[in-house]
Amino acid sequence: MSGFANLLLGGIFHAAVLFLVAAGLQLVFGVQKIVNLACGSFYALGAYFGITLVTLAMKAGLPAWMLLPVLLAAGLLMAVVGPPIERVLCTVYDRDESFQLLLTFALVLMFQDAFRFLWGANPQSLDNIYLVYGKVSWADFSVPVYNLLVIAAALAAAVLIGLFLQRTNYGRLLRATAENRTMAEALGVNVRSVYSVVFTLGTLLGTVGGALVVPTAAASLDMAIEFVIEAFAVVVIGGLGSMWGALIGAVLVGLIRAGSLVVYPEFEILAIYLIVIAVLLFKPSGLLGKPAT
Repeated sequence: MSGFANLLLGGIFHAAVLFLVAAGLQLVFGVQKIVNLACGSFYALGAYFGITLVTLAMKAGLPAWMLLPVLLAAGLLMAVVGPPIERVLCTVYDRDESFQLLLTFALVLMFQDAFRFLWGANPQSLDNIYLVYGKVSWADFSVPVYNLLVIAAALAAAVLIGLFLQRTNYGRLLRATAENRTMAEALGVNVRSVYSVVFTLGTLLGTVGGALVVPTAAASLDMAIEFVIEAFAVVVIGGLGSMWGALIGAVLVGLIRAGSLVVYPEFEILAIYLIVIAVLLFKPSGLLGKPAT
């Protein structure tokens, strides 16, 4: 029973981080109609800068329990790359989807070279510093408190995003722009400003997700590509453009990944692909996505 509980919480922890990145991907697509392959690079950027900022903070004598606030600050600070990148992407808003995919993939390659130049080719990690928060133990069951804090942060982000989109005037503007850009512009909405805000918010979710995961995983040059595959699996399963779909898809992928690592590690990626294929065959719009009209 304790083994199952550890497996469950491990999968939910991974799902929490995965949801943050997938939510940013969903938000950008929902409003701007751009499939952003660079979301994995934002995740990696948050991870690398999180390690750098934590290392500097520890050298400056900051107490170890400040780990989580420092990592959140690292993710928030790296969202600064969002606006300039959005300015580059605006050149392909009205172009064919292939141009958008090529440009965002080019950004992935550019970020990878930047990571190699700034942080080197070797993986970097924070060892087991996250254990400073201790563990919750009961019988044979044990889970780091840090993992629970990250899960709580992801749930809080999901609630805040939902409230922002549904209950605020600016959220209504975002939804109006997503539904009909031309009509929104005719009614006086500054669509250029809306696009910049949305893309920056999507970037922020990715960088925060990357920063939060580094105490439990190493930052490496391959992590952007590996994670974007999982993020797109979440989007396909949940439904493109659906925030609730992103949450459900992230939980499914996280649990499938955790179960596969315990039962048969070689089956990890294949298991996720099989779920994606099944969704594409039987419900192409995703579990909560709207069918194309």
